[in-house]
Amino acid sequence: MIQIRNVVKTFEGFRALDGLTMSVEEGSIYGLVGPNGAGKSTILRHIIGAYRPDSGSILVDGQAVYENPSVKARIAAIPDDLYYFNSASTRDMMRFYRGLYPQFDARRYEALREAFPAVEERQPIRRLSKGMQKQSAFWLALCCNPQVLVLDEPVDGLDPVMRRQVWTLLMGDVAQRGTTVLVSSHNLRELEDVCDHVGILSRGKVLLERSLTDLQDNVVKLQAAFAEPEPPQLPADMNVLHTSQVGRVFTYIVRGNPAEIKTRMAAYSPILLEALPLTLEEIFIYELGGEDYAVRDIVL
Repeated sequence: MIQIRNVVKTFEGFRALDGLTMSVEEGSIYGLVGPNGAGKSTILRHIIGAYRPDSGSILVDGQAVYENPSVKARIAAIPDDLYYFNSASTRDMMRFYRGLYPQFDARRYEALREAFPAVEERQPIRRLSKGMQKQSAFWLALCCNPQVLVLDEPVDGLDPVMRRQVWTLLMGDVAQRGTTVLVSSHNLRELEDVCDHVGILSRGKVLLERSLTDLQDNVVKLQAAFAEPEPPQLPADMNVLHTSQVGRVFTYIVRGNPAEIKTRMAAYSPILLEALPLTLEEIFIYELGGEDYAVRDIVL
């Protein structure tokens, strides 16, 4: 669906994207995560055709996006910093989008009024609160019936009830219309609930790109306590990423198959042994871990 190959982008000598390669499957929700300055917003702006890459390719359904109106007509975006015409209301922008997007659904616009009842649609958007502006943005974007929806920190500023409402609408479009959603967010707990695939960025490159299930099945958190005060020396091939201790309980973050790792650990006769799945936030921390986000062989 979305194929990005070896994209490089430089701004005044700063290499924002450094040979970035990633792919997003049709009808999936893809979470893009990474530290500040990793290149998340930059690659999103390439995908919607706002930036031209210095080199490399960005294809949607096999077609280049930049200066390609037919492809852009199938892509909608909600950036982190919203921008609308100064005096435009939500209803004004509806008329503008209706002329811009061939698939814009005016009947859905009327139907979605019930989903966003607090938005004053005739009030200039710039006078609305941040949360109301985000609601207006989702209202308009969903009515465009996009094939691809690109979101940068999409639910920032929304209250918990509206966050759930928005995600329910998005997942409904994925299930019923086959919409592909690409979302960048620092709220990893929220992404964990909705994403099929995750890409971890650092310094302009995708370090890791897998389904969320595969990520969680490949790293395990073990909590163990032993009869002796000192824990056993674990072999190097167990690939322990992190160790911590609280009282007599040791916590190990280990890369590998959870069942095999638990069996190996049981050989040391612990008096307590429990295997726990890692959250996306924990995976992010341990995949990137190290000073200054230095990524070692643990991500390969």
